[in-house]
Amino acid sequence: MFGNIGIPGLILILIVALIVFGPSKLPEIGRAFGSSLREFKNATRDIVSDKEEEKNINT
Repeated sequence: MFGNIGIPGLILILIVALIVFGPSKLPEIGRAFGSSLREFKNATRDIVSDKEEEKNINT
């Protein structure tokens, strides 16, 4: 999905984000986004491991 953005597109997105949110809010938004991704990744890993354990128990 994001494979075709390229460097100019990323720079444009960063400039728009700076204008909309301001330089003081961007680190907070980045931290919140990173922690959300980390929690999602951990939850996904837990679900997959639970399914694998269930599969191993049933066989």
